[in-house]
Amino acid sequence: MTSREAPEADMLPGLRAAVDDAKAKAAATRRRRAAAWEPAETDPVARVLVDVALAHLDRPFDYAVPRAMADTAVPGARVKVRFAGQDVDGYVVARGAESDHTGRLQPLRRVVSPEPVLAPEIAALSETLARRYAGARSDVLRLAVPPRHAATEKAPSPPAPALTPRPPTTWTEVEHADAFLRRLAARGSPRAVWSAAPADDWPAMLAEAVAATYAGGRGALVCVPDRRDVARLDAALTALLGEGHHVTLGADGGPAARYRDFLAVSRGARRVVVGTRSAAFAPVHDLGLVVVWDDGDDLHAEPRAPYPHTREVLLARAEQQGTAALVGGVARTPEAQQLLATGWAHELAVPREVLRRRVRVEAVPAEDRSVGTRIPRPAYDAIRRGLTTGPVLVQTPRAGYAASLACDTCRAPARCSVCTGPLAMAGPAVPPQCRWCGHAKSPWACPTCGGHGLRAPVRGEARTAEELGRMFPGTTVRSSSGDRVVDRVGERADLVVATVGAEPVAEAGYAAVVVLDTWLSLARDDLRAAEEALRRWLNAAALVRAGGQVVAVGDPAHPALQALVRWDPAGFARREAEERALAHLPPAARLATVTGDIGALDDVLHLLDLPEGAEVLGPVPAGDEHRVLLRVPRVAGEALSGALGDLQRIRSARKLEPVRVQVDPLSV
Repeated sequence: MTSREAPEADMLPGLRAAVDDAKAKAAATRRRRAAAWEPAETDPVARVLVDVALAHLDRPFDYAVPRAMADTAVPGARVKVRFAGQDVDGYVVARGAESDHTGRLQPLRRVVSPEPVLAPEIAALSETLARRYAGARSDVLRLAVPPRHAATEKAPSPPAPALTPRPPTTWTEVEHADAFLRRLAARGSPRAVWSAAPADDWPAMLAEAVAATYAGGRGALVCVPDRRDVARLDAALTALLGEGHHVTLGADGGPAARYRDFLAVSRGARRVVVGTRSAAFAPVHDLGLVVVWDDGDDLHAEPRAPYPHTREVLLARAEQQGTAALVGGVARTPEAQQLLATGWAHELAVPREVLRRRVRVEAVPAEDRSVGTRIPRPAYDAIRRGLTTGPVLVQTPRAGYAASLACDTCRAPARCSVCTGPLAMAGPAVPPQCRWCGHAKSPWACPTCGGHGLRAPVRGEARTAEELGRMFPGTTVRSSSGDRVVDRVGERADLVVATVGAEPVAEAGYAAVVVLDTWLSLARDDLRAAEEALRRWLNAAALVRAGGQVVAVGDPAHPALQALVRWDPAGFARREAEERALAHLPPAARLATVTGDIGALDDVLHLLDLPEGAEVLGPVPAGDEHRVLLRVPRVAGEALSGALGDLQRIRSARKLEPVRVQVDPLSV
């Protein structure tokens, strides 16, 4: 041992002793502080939902309430608790006098905020949804309660001004609507599925349904697919109710604005809420009406665990809280049709003669694409006539210029010589470029026939706008797609070319609507391809003005196009539901997918206690993982969810490799 090493070795025992002494003092301080607190005199036990996403720990835990926190640890408040050796967040869901726990309860560490942000009905809803989707309540609560913003929480929420009721004027042609609105105003709980007609001002109609509920002294909650729909409904409510009666819940305003509006609802200062899917959990006081608009839009499907659908969240609230419910849209989903078939809801729709007066729809076959145009003569004539009286909308399913290219001689797909990826063109003066590696290929030669010409079998809105500009010289052509979405257009005779979901609203409606390339929408490899295609076409066609014309270019014999021509979303939904029932598909059956590594799926199939009549399909590859599909009759859906919940708790307790469970996925 050197002279330098000897002193260090002599110091080590002293350092260890100092560390041990410090630890002992800290432990003694903790014990002294723990012994010093006194429990609250009233309801000294707090039941806390701990923010731990472990399925086997997904239940409330009892903690002692110190006297110093007796007034702030109220049900719904955020707290810090000691759990598994660390401080974690949680919500107080209840206070009580006794606990089932036989040992000594740990005290609450601190009350983060005395603001009761978790309403009792939302706490109960989280349990219902966690059971329904085989998930954890903590995951549901992350969707339901926005993050805290301390500065915003200190500000008060001013009450809403007095309301001046107005009689409804936009529902006059809808059968049974008068009785529905009267029941809303009388604090009843009617439930309806509403099919909006072409030229309907659906934001104004929803605003009147909300106003009838609000005038009866109850709150209302409306969920729509995206921010553009939120803006339209926000404007309609402001025009009908005035300023200060409702809030919009969304992420556009930032965390402070969202939390401010959430607190206004939680405190009862606002009782009318409009928003996207996260608004379905808004703690509206004395809730009287829940509304979901366009429930077939995939934006209503939550992409985060436990993957609830807005429609199911709102229907669960309607059942739990005894509220009125309205499922509305231009199109109708088989799930909405199921509500009518079971008698859970009644239908609201305009008579057939009103539809005939509102719009004329025809489907025309596409001309031979080899001649260089995909706009047949009837569509051209409809555009020409429409431009004499107002704007005309042309819907195309693809954005960009030329989404794919092919040889002009042999029709073989044009591929990149570097990575064999598909070639595309971003503009008329831009050389072909690979969509995978970005390699620009000019000049190009077909490896099959040696040809040098290229054609675009699939054309985007930019190419469509270019073609229409040449066909109608002197007409202003406007494009709306991607990050260049136009919200509104005036009454000028402009040609508006838009992709699906980006169609602007015309102030007085469109004189004509043309739907191009319907075969592309129908070619999707998905269970809901025809349903989704019809929804897209109907949403565009509904923007027409009363007495306008709609032309769809495609196979007139296809059932979806026939439903569009007859404007019969109800009949199409009924037929879809019947066909799916024969094939044992939703909504007649309940499905669940389990995704993970093949070894983990093997464990799942051994541990899962499936209900009688269940079918196991798979496993099959799903990207880098594998997937198993579970199917049961609809009556056994609750048993399937329960079995999957038990599976997740067993796997969590045993610390097995996690798998992703989705109950009733939107697509399979």
